[in-house]
Order: sequence, then C-alpha cells, then structure tokens
Amino acid sequence: MSNSKINDMRKKELLSTEVEHIDITSFDARPIIESMGKMSFTSRDLGRATGIYNQMLEDKDCTIFLVIAGSTSAGGCMDLYAELIRSNMVDCVVATGATIVDMDFFEGLGHKHYQANEVPDDDTLRSLYIDRIYDTYIDEEQLQDCDFTINAIANTLEHRGYSSREFIKEMGKYLVEHGKKDNSLVKLAYEHDVPIFCPAFVDSSAGFGLVKHQVDQMAKGEAYMMIDAVADFRELTDIKIASGDSGLLMVGGGVPKNFIQDTVVCAEILGHEDVSVHKYAVQITVADVRDGACSSSTLQEAASWGKVNTGIEQMVFAEAGSVMPLLASDAYHRGHWKTRDKRRWAKLFAKA
Repeated sequence: MSNSKINDMRKKELLSTEVEHIDITSFDARPIIESMGKMSFTSRDLGRATGIYNQMLEDKDCTIFLVIAGSTSAGGCMDLYAELIRSNMVDCVVATGATIVDMDFFEGLGHKHYQANEVPDDDTLRSLYIDRIYDTYIDEEQLQDCDFTINAIANTLEHRGYSSREFIKEMGKYLVEHGKKDNSLVKLAYEHDVPIFCPAFVDSSAGFGLVKHQVDQMAKGEAYMMIDAVADFRELTDIKIASGDSGLLMVGGGVPKNFIQDTVVCAEILGHEDVSVHKYAVQITVADVRDGACSSSTLQEAASWGKVNTGIEQMVFAEAGSVMPLLASDAYHRGHWKTRDKRRWAKLFAKA
C-alpha cells in the first residue's frame, strides 16, 4: 500500500470523532446553579455570576456585550454562543478572530472540529495536515478552504477600509447564501442585526485570506480593501455611547476584554462625560496574577481605570467550557430574554 493511502487512512482514523456542541436548551441547570450558590469557593462565585447575568437580562435598559477569547467555541460551546444570539440574550459580540473565523465561520462552511482521542507527536500531525488545539483537532486542508473563502469575499468588496464589523457582516451574508450550518454565530448575528467586532481580526484565518487579497491586487497594480482597526474602536464606542447602561459577559480575557472596557474611556475622551461605566460585569477565566497579568486584570482593577462598576461584578476562576453551559442554561430557562427588546445595534451603522 502506498504511503499516501496509509496517511489518508491514518488521518481519517484521527479525525473520526466530531466535537458535539452542547445544547443549553436541552437541560435545565437552574437547580444546579441554585445549589452551587449555597456552597463555597468557585461554586458560589458561579452562582453569583449567573445571578448577575440574569440581572442584565432583566434590566430593560441594559445592552449586553458577549466577550469571547480562547478556544471554547472549538471545544463544544459554539452552539451555546449561537443560542445567546438566537434568543436575544446578547446584543453585541467582541471576540478573537480565531473564535469568529477559524471556529464559527469554519463550521458554518460545513467543516468540523474533532476530539483528539489519541495525540501522537505533533510532527506526525503536521505531516498529516492536522492542526491541534489542546485535545481538539482541525483538518488544515479544510482550514485553508476557510482562508480562501475569506479571500473570495474580500475580492468582491469595494476597495476601501472596513471595520471588522463590516467585514464580518459580509461573512454572515455569505453564510446565508452558501453556508452549511444554520446554528452559526456569524450567520445568526447577521440575521438578527447583532454586530460582531474582532479587534485583532487578522490574527486568524482571515489574515491569510486578506493578505492574499492584497498581494494579488498589488501584483495587478490595483487598489485593495483593508481592515480599519481604528474604525472598530470608534464604532464600538458609538454603541456604548448610544446604549446607556451596559453589562459584560466575558469568557477569557486578552484583547477583546480590554477593547470593550476601553469604550468607556474613549467616550470620555470624545467629550461624552455622561457615559457611565459598565454597570454589570462577569468574567470567567483561569488566568490570575501569576501569569504576569497577561489576561488577568480583575474587574475590581478595571474600576480604577473608570471602566467597570465595582458593585455588580464577579470573577469566576474556572475553565469556561465547564461552567458556561450551566450559567447559560440557567439564564435561558429563567426566560428573562423573552421580554427583552431587541437592540439591533448593527442598524446604527446602516447607510442612509
């Protein structure tokens, strides 16, 4: 048997068990959360954090920002985040490019993530064109299809600067027309006018596709489109200014966390001194001060910068994939989302 056939068989063997994304509508976590709230340590923290998220949903004047960093989408929380959009439980998303492009848009195109039930050495994985995220696999050939799809979208656009929100909107439109998965965050956000921002958008598969777009255009001596990071900051600040009260549901930290918190300071710089700090904040993370503050600045610390209210905030030090399903299921089944007005903040940027 040829080496190529052996490799094909080996790759198929390793990519044999799909990650199944959790469905928060299929179970009711309210009794668990209520019991954990009567415990101590992280259990009590999670109970309080869930209560704060439910307060956000009950507050008729509160715009809720979902902030995502890390690999929970690939690990099984992808449908969870999509349900938050579908059920009007968040009004705006700020995330890493990997979360939006390499994970959600990737599956929207019909590709899958796989459980790494066996982890051979990573050089072997590379020879098989399998990428590894901890104990999760991605087929690199499928990921390159994602790269080239981003390139194809860019090639259809007017040659100018775009905020990541504008470009992701085009990605959502593409999935409506060509996608293979209804339960996509990018697609549902497009359909429900929920804007998505990726402040480091090109740090993802989008980067490869957009670089190819620019290089090809330059080779032809023609103009090209680009991502305008300043427009990202301005547009997100516009939402904060218009929204009034706001709440943060943050998974992980890093750039998305800092980006959304900075909107309060930016509004003040622009002369809007009446813009309030984020009224509610929940952060789920495993980072703490021992990592050199890479992603670990606490919500209390953010208050010193004039970003977050210290009164209604909760840090939960846990791996988000293990606690977000409980928090989201509790909030879904309490049903406060059923009486919330839809903000449709994407319409704020609709051209006349």
